[in-house]
Amino acid sequence: MPGVDDLWAAYKLRWRRRRLLIRSLSKRGQLRALVDRTGALPRRAILCFATVRNEMGRLPAFLAHHRALGVGHFLVVDNGSDDGTAAYLAAQEDISVWTTQGSYKSSRFGVDWLTVLMMRHGHGRWCLTLDADELFVYAHHDRRDLRALTGWLDHVGRRSMGALMLDMYPRGPLGEVTDAVAPLRQLPYFDAGNYVMVRQPKLQNLWVQGGPRARAFFHADPRRAPTLSKVPLVRWNRRYAYVSSTHSLLPRHLNHVYDRRGGEAPTGVLLHTKFLPEILPKSAEEKARRQHFENSTLYEGYYDALTADPILWTEASTRYEGWRQLEGLGLLSRGGWD
Repeated sequence: MPGVDDLWAAYKLRWRRRRLLIRSLSKRGQLRALVDRTGALPRRAILCFATVRNEMGRLPAFLAHHRALGVGHFLVVDNGSDDGTAAYLAAQEDISVWTTQGSYKSSRFGVDWLTVLMMRHGHGRWCLTLDADELFVYAHHDRRDLRALTGWLDHVGRRSMGALMLDMYPRGPLGEVTDAVAPLRQLPYFDAGNYVMVRQPKLQNLWVQGGPRARAFFHADPRRAPTLSKVPLVRWNRRYAYVSSTHSLLPRHLNHVYDRRGGEAPTGVLLHTKFLPEILPKSAEEKARRQHFENSTLYEGYYDALTADPILWTEASTRYEGWRQLEGLGLLSRGGWD
């Protein structure tokens, strides 16, 4: 039986969710449809949502990977690209594109814009929300597509699936990478350990930090390191709202991507291809734009360190071999998905 404190907390979270939805709806006027092909989406189509800016180097691999997984349609917000990204996306039959010159930071890092699209087109569908530098993998992804996975999630009564963002990096300096079309060949290494996980009491989500960014750029204060836990795959409802990027949602039961009874829940991994050579000029640009962190001044040293073309590889680095390896390392779980 919930106590008075629990009921009060739930009441406050309901109002927080409503405020987030109202905030998102207030931004819908910032979106202009460049090409909208959502009119005839199949009911069972898996949708992928993303906000992008100048991602031509990553998009071919990103699209090919998620098409192979079974994404039926991509709904993309282009935030002022000037490298041909919007035109490239608009030319493809399985993509709808909206453009905006609005502030990325003021839109909660693109979440407000995507929420508008998810309310319109994602209701009742399984939705995968990603950044262009993330490649989603899960147990058996090499032989069972997202339709099979989400069908099983429906069968066992799960409406969301979590994932660990795993930073991938090269052996040498970041600027030496030569081929963005095959990012995992160019960024084959990751940190297998050094992750810290905390369960946040208010939203009941997992908060994971660690990896190469924590050890290389935030070793003096690891609590400032980027958050690596996300909930990218959700059977969406127009009343849902992401709270902090895709790290947590409301209602908070969607953050229960772990088994509270002590067993294992199914989880995936987001192979994070951030460290392609373009990270060097992009870091200098983003330091000036101050659009990527809530308190951007705290991250000036981080951007400076990236611009200096560091080597993230160490003798403890692990070469990526596939999802079974990630499962063996405890970074991914089948959770009954066999």
